[in-house]
Amino acid sequence: MQKSRMETLTNNLFNIELLLESGGTVLWLILLSSVLMWTLIIERYMFVYVMHPKQVKQLLQSWQQRTERHSWYAQKIRQGMISESSASLHQHLMAIKTLIVALPMLGLLGTVDGMIQTFDVLTVFGTGNARGMAGGISVALITTMGGLLAALSGMYFSTQLEQRVARAEEQIADGLRRH
Repeated sequence: MQKSRMETLTNNLFNIELLLESGGTVLWLILLSSVLMWTLIIERYMFVYVMHPKQVKQLLQSWQQRTERHSWYAQKIRQGMISESSASLHQHLMAIKTLIVALPMLGLLGTVDGMIQTFDVLTVFGTGNARGMAGGISVALITTMGGLLAALSGMYFSTQLEQRVARAEEQIADGLRRH
């Protein structure tokens, strides 16, 4: 039983390595960009669901400790607290969105690279080297798929994070308004 799992894992790793070799340099760029995007997404989820509630609790305690909360000065402090919290919530969201937009463009770059490889084979060998042409077309298709797949996988979670951040901002403003 254990041996078959190891064989399966080894085969899967080999297939991934083969796919990355087939996609060329651009697919490695897509992989690195995707890893960066997912690192940022995971960090934001950890912040929004773990760290931020603790910060909000401290923020509300700080506001409640104020004896005077209705003057112009106190309202400016309140707005500053809300802005500071909002800025921390929005950190890295623009980088995530940028990577989501850049990943399909990297896939398109791979498509162009693959087609250039195909035309190079056509220039040297004419239409007689189908295997050579298939290599360039393969690069074009694999990188396009990689860029689109990576972008689509991040798009859902990015949208969900933005919605959660908007709700958290409303909750902070309401919490400070009530107290």
